[in-house]
Amino acid sequence: MALEPGDILRNHVKEKLARNEVVASMTVRLVRDPAIAQIAQSAGFDSFYIDIEHCSFSLETTAALCQAGLAAGITPMVRVPNGNPEWVTRVLEGGALGVIVPHVRSADEARRVVTAAKFAPVGERSYGGGAAPLQFRAFPAVQAMAALNAATMVTVMMETLEALEQVEAIAAVDGVDMLFIGSNDLTTEMGIIGQLDDPRLRDAFVRTIEACRQHGKHVGIGGLAARPDLIAEYVKLGAHFVSTGTDLGFLSAVCAQKAAAVNALR
Repeated sequence: MALEPGDILRNHVKEKLARNEVVASMTVRLVRDPAIAQIAQSAGFDSFYIDIEHCSFSLETTAALCQAGLAAGITPMVRVPNGNPEWVTRVLEGGALGVIVPHVRSADEARRVVTAAKFAPVGERSYGGGAAPLQFRAFPAVQAMAALNAATMVTVMMETLEALEQVEAIAAVDGVDMLFIGSNDLTTEMGIIGQLDDPRLRDAFVRTIEACRQHGKHVGIGGLAARPDLIAEYVKLGAHFVSTGTDLGFLSAVCAQKAAAVNALR
């Protein structure tokens, strides 16, 4: 029996979200070594996303990390600096199974991301063959494009007041899989920097979750790594993708803990 693209290409995040299960993700901003993918998988994460909006990784490094994730059986995603095709398409070509686009403000912007991320007939992404998620195997283009479309996750970040005003329209965009709330940037826009208990942030989550429920989309939780109580509340409400923190934050926290334990012996 001939091997088909679907036999080797799976996005575990999309599958878990479709079953209404909670997804644990870590963010990579510091570690360039591909071993971070195996560490994330061994630790029990479902996914990691490389945050090239907030770090200086090259596309080459990003691709190497994504391909390490594919080999380790953990879903690699990339948060790009913006939704322009030169970012979206190239990180997907490098092996990412999902793209996260920050500061999306409208349904039109969301549609442009889908156009860049998806092949025809959904979008306008060019097919160059030899896709990393397909282990660089040769498949008929029509099969490969369909499999990659199905596996590629399109996420837009809700972190502006303009986006909140259009949350229903953004959630309705065909091809968008998830609306991801960036709590830090959103509270900054609201003029309540870091006030994570403010009812306006909770209202943003409630509105986004409801809009996504109506349109069969998913909700991501960002910026709340230090507030497991709020994460638990929003998961219960229906936001099932949880960004747990960064490799930099994890390393810093453990280093501080170990140093404090030794210093306490003095």
